[in-house]
Amino acid sequence: MDRRLRRAPDAEWVLMYRLGLSRRRIAALVRAEPNTVGYHLVIARRRDPGLEAEHQAAAGAAPVPYPSPMDLARMEEVIAWVTAEGRVPEDRSGQRGERSMARWLAGRRRDAAKGTLAPAHRDGLSRIPGWQENCRESEDEARWHRRLAQLAAYREEGNDWPRHHDYDSEREHSLGVWIHTQRYKHRRGELDPVKAKLLDDTVPGWQTGRTRGRPPR
Repeated sequence: MDRRLRRAPDAEWVLMYRLGLSRRRIAALVRAEPNTVGYHLVIARRRDPGLEAEHQAAAGAAPVPYPSPMDLARMEEVIAWVTAEGRVPEDRSGQRGERSMARWLAGRRRDAAKGTLAPAHRDGLSRIPGWQENCRESEDEARWHRRLAQLAAYREEGNDWPRHHDYDSEREHSLGVWIHTQRYKHRRGELDPVKAKLLDDTVPGWQTGRTRGRPPR
């Protein structure tokens, strides 16, 4: 087992992922825990939005589909609106049309964060300066990924799943509240499937949580 202290994200592991190797394959080759490799890759994908697309291409995955004419027309509608209004649409607007455009733009931000943004969208939306940052949702996404990385590090230290009650530290409490919220959303079908997949890959067993010390049924 690799016991070296590696600064996340490890350049060697990121390169292997970029070349198409899976998280588990990398872990097997470098003799590290898959959770540890997953934690490094979460950070790497956040820093390099194009990493996931390069990994998928190298692994022989299907290329990102070209947007439909209807979707390209929608993009032009959003660009024209931003040009006229001098701001990006807000998801809390009282106007239904503006909320719809805000949701569309949020979807493209998520694509960019995952590295799956279509080149046509990338080139078109480049006409909106700072379109990826001008939104509260973008900050929420970054905060979510930070929490995931913190939870992975917490588990990697040998800790059990953090508790949101009867906790031993504020760190455990904050992580316990966060993962409790993810489980609650998942049970209700409200958790983004992409986020559920990231949780599965980075912190396997997150849905079950603690099993030690539970009272018998």
